[in-house]
Amino acid sequence: MTFSVIARDATTGDLGIAVSSCILAVGRAVPTVRPGVGVIAVQARSRRGLGTALLAGLAEGRSPQELVRHASHAAEDVDRQIAVLDATGQVAADTGRGSLPASGHLLGEGFSVQGNMLASPDVLPAMSAAYAAAGGSLADRLLAALTAGQDAGGDLRGRQSAALQVVTGHPATADDDGVRVDLRVDDSGDPVAQLRMLRNLQRAYDERDYETLAVFAPEGARDLYAALAASRRGDRAAARTALEAVRTRPGWSTWLASMAGDARLSAVSQLLD
Repeated sequence: MTFSVIARDATTGDLGIAVSSCILAVGRAVPTVRPGVGVIAVQARSRRGLGTALLAGLAEGRSPQELVRHASHAAEDVDRQIAVLDATGQVAADTGRGSLPASGHLLGEGFSVQGNMLASPDVLPAMSAAYAAAGGSLADRLLAALTAGQDAGGDLRGRQSAALQVVTGHPATADDDGVRVDLRVDDSGDPVAQLRMLRNLQRAYDERDYETLAVFAPEGARDLYAALAASRRGDRAAARTALEAVRTRPGWSTWLASMAGDARLSAVSQLLD
């Protein structure tokens, strides 16, 4: 009913998972993730608490191989499918004999792809090859694998939801929760495509791509990003027009005044002073 990829970025140490399924809100059901500890995928008819138990095992220092081996011998878990990745990149997976066909998993260096009730036997090889060949950040490589899986057929029943999570390879602290990406599409006719759109939007926020945000940010904020974009490219007239539009909205003048010390806004707001 689900296909997913879990992986560790050997350069940054980041850990992540991308998953899609024809169920509502797969991001609630399949991933269990903790910065500095690992990533778990629990699929098919796995017990709901299995991901939490496996993650606790990683936190205690048990290896993915040991945890998967123990789970595979549990009589109540014959219908489950699991994949376990620790913070060092060790990975193990198992597909229970009762899992829905077509099912399976493939292991690679620091990653694993797994799925059940797949539309085609090509889904998992396509995902594995796409992840291994992809460049860019871990989030982008995970999305490349998920996209390849969907293009190869994905879930036999259709499409509904998808999720993408990336965390740091070191534990969370009071100053950094360790979460780098946490995006979910809970109900969509094309959730993987929607997830890619969300990832691109997050990238625009992270990289301060004001030109993109001026088009795709929520409508109420687009004029602000248009002003920032125009200011960055030196178009004073466009920046002034956009900022005047912002100030016509109730409450925004007060907010702009409170942001006077923000380097991104100070140069723009001076256009109206």
